[in-house]
Amino acid sequence: MAQDSKRVDMDRIDGLILSELTANARVSQVDLSTRIGLSSTAIARRQRALEEDGIIRGYQAVLDLGRFGLATTVIVRITLESQSDEALKAFEAGVIDCPSVVRCFLMSGSDDYIVTVLARDIEDFERIHRTELSRLPRVARLESSFALREVVSRAVPPVVFSASGAPKRKPQSPRRPARR
Repeated sequence: MAQDSKRVDMDRIDGLILSELTANARVSQVDLSTRIGLSSTAIARRQRALEEDGIIRGYQAVLDLGRFGLATTVIVRITLESQSDEALKAFEAGVIDCPSVVRCFLMSGSDDYIVTVLARDIEDFERIHRTELSRLPRVARLESSFALREVVSRAVPPVVFSASGAPKRKPQSPRRPARR
């Protein structure tokens, strides 16, 4: 999935809002207001602007997939028989329809694609390999690795909220001195 890599102009407050929403997308604007120090109206206005600018693309629940029996994560490295545009398009159209695939990346290097599959167990992965992955168009080689344990799982890397990874800030409008 290609993303627009254009940097966004945000200020510190936008970053705080995004940090809080990343930790808990269900946090109320009243709670955000208390944590950030702006009125809930200002928070709502900024959050809506972040949504309209496409910085916030949506909200989702993070599920415990183990509770659904999907306890086995498999990383599959795939090499196609050709890297022609037709082969890439055919493979991508096919992998989108694989119900066990949760992620797929077009890669540089020796593998053409890296695919993440969730399975119930090794026997279930054997079924997925046989009925889904091995039937994908133009595949020359599949190589699978089983994840032993998840160490890190983040929707957003913390560097997004650090000074070194922070987007450029909007110029602040000059503050007027308080009237006495």
